Amino acid sequence: MTLLEQWRYMAYSPEVNQGEQKRLWDDYFKKEKGIYKELLSSPDTEVKGTVRELAEKYGIGIMTMIGFLDGIEESLKVPNDIEHIDEDSTVSLAFDKVKLYKNMVEVKADWLYGLPEWEAIFTEEEREQYYKEQKRANTFVRESPKVGRNDPCPCGSGKKYKFCCGRA
Repeated sequence: MTLLEQWRYMAYSPEVNQGEQKRLWDDYFKKEKGIYKELLSSPDTEVKGTVRELAEKYGIGIMTMIGFLDGIEESLKVPNDIEHIDEDSTVSLAFDKVKLYKNMVEVKADWLYGLPEWEAIFTEEEREQYYKEQKRANTFVRESPKVGRNDPCPCGSGKKYKFCCGRA
C-alpha cells in the first residue's frame, strides 16, 4: 500500500473508528493551518525537499505531510507524483496563489482562505472577486426550463410528463 493509500484509508475509510478519524482531522486541520501560514508568509518562495525533510521542517508526521500534499496538489504550479510518493521523494510546494485561494473557497475551508496572510498577497477586492468567481463556478445552471409533473411532455407525445417520460 502506498503512503497516499494509507493516508486515504486512515482519513476516509468507514472501517476506521470514527473517534480516531475525528481526532486525526482535528489534529490535521491545526497543523495544516500552521503550514499554510508559513507558506503564505513567503508565497513566491519555492519550498522543496523530500517528504521526510518537509515533515521535519513543519514538525509533523509523514502521514500528515502526505495528507497535506494530497490537499495542496491541485494548487501546485507543477504537480508532484503523489500516487507513487515515498518518504524520500522530492516534492515541491510551489503553488499558484489564485488557484490555492479558490480551492480553499471551493472546499469551504474558511479557516484557510480567511488567514490574515492573504491580506499581503491580494487586496480585499481581489479576494472578494476570487471568492465570487469560485462560488459561481460551482453553481448549477439548468440549461432548459424545469418540466413539471403535469406539464406536457417535452418529447411531443401530447401526454402529461408524469404519464410519459416522467415515469422512468
